[in-house]
Amino acid sequence: MLFDFPHDPKKNLLPFDGEVYYYGKVINQQDADNYFKVLMETLEWRNDEAYIFGKHYVTKRKYGWYGSRPYEYKYSNSIKKALPWTKELKELKNLTEKVTSESYNSCLTNLYHDGSEGMAYHSDGEKDLKPNGAIASLTFGAERKFLFKHIESGETVTTFLEHGSLLVMKGTCQTYWKHRLPLTKKVHSPRVNLTFRTIVE
Repeated sequence: MLFDFPHDPKKNLLPFDGEVYYYGKVINQQDADNYFKVLMETLEWRNDEAYIFGKHYVTKRKYGWYGSRPYEYKYSNSIKKALPWTKELKELKNLTEKVTSESYNSCLTNLYHDGSEGMAYHSDGEKDLKPNGAIASLTFGAERKFLFKHIESGETVTTFLEHGSLLVMKGTCQTYWKHRLPLTKKVHSPRVNLTFRTIVE
């Protein structure tokens, strides 16, 4: 694995009320390409479901939920039960823990087939998660814009998530900021995103 940190991982991208650190590409090109292929082919991808204001929605975006135990994760009035780690997810969890000096026991995976799929503004503040705990996001595949918006002031912060890169959100970030993956007509290839997190037992 390559740890050359082209970006300063000590520089907080948020101006206040939380912490976000972007490490840039922490996995070399060849390894990132290999992981991307294996994750696409071997993870159990499902269409995500949500119940919002009594309506049932099924997304084009696909997801997976994995963990050290069959943890349940609840969001958008939907309950997911974690599958066991795959070999590659366990390797990437260990890598992420080494880089961030944090520990994680679960991972939400997302597959965006192209730029027509994204995620609206939201916060990862579910009660199952460790309060103010670190959430580490690994990206494989297409580079995508990623936005943060302060809940009160409306101030925004923009970054780009590269193939093989790592971004970490921690502290009060989920309390005061929302984040999103905007739609774009410029991206025609898939992106796999792994978000390692900690479920409170």
